[in-house]
Amino acid sequence: MVSMAMPPMFAAFKYSDSLRVVGISICTAIVCEAISWVLIYRTNSYKSLRSSIDKAAKKLETMKTDTAKITKKSKTKKIDRVETSLKESSRDLSLFKFKSGAVVALVLFVVFGLLNSLFEGKAVAKLPFKPFGLLVKMSHRGLQGDDSTDCSMAFLYFLCSISIRTNLQKFLGFSPPRGASAGLFPMPDPKTN
Repeated sequence: MVSMAMPPMFAAFKYSDSLRVVGISICTAIVCEAISWVLIYRTNSYKSLRSSIDKAAKKLETMKTDTAKITKKSKTKKIDRVETSLKESSRDLSLFKFKSGAVVALVLFVVFGLLNSLFEGKAVAKLPFKPFGLLVKMSHRGLQGDDSTDCSMAFLYFLCSISIRTNLQKFLGFSPPRGASAGLFPMPDPKTN
């Protein structure tokens, strides 16, 4: 009896597993950004927060360039007020994005679990270098053998997810505003210490 099963697309191709992981990572990034758009980016409250952050960042930038010439106590207080306003708006924006982050994290966990079951114990790529220390443990996670140039699905998916999603956000115009770098846990203000 002859088997009629068709081989999957790219099955005979040398880099088929790598391309599948990259393709799934691209699709996951698109789905995550679509979820973020529905829950965050299209809402009026996000748009108003983003515009207030942009305005505060521009105002702060012009005030600091003007203050370089003149240093008065009143100017310093105004700058501190604008910085405080910018930090509060950035914190509010981070809290606003938090609900979407939970949904996106759930999607990423499901996809990672699916990929883990598909590529368990299987090298999906060869690294062009010999990794060192902690990088070996990350890139060789779950693989048998001693060849440290073998790359596990987890490492490739991690690298793809970080790079693809970040660049997709920039391309779609969803990257954080210039002044919104503080996040939920901002760096302590050196002036208060």
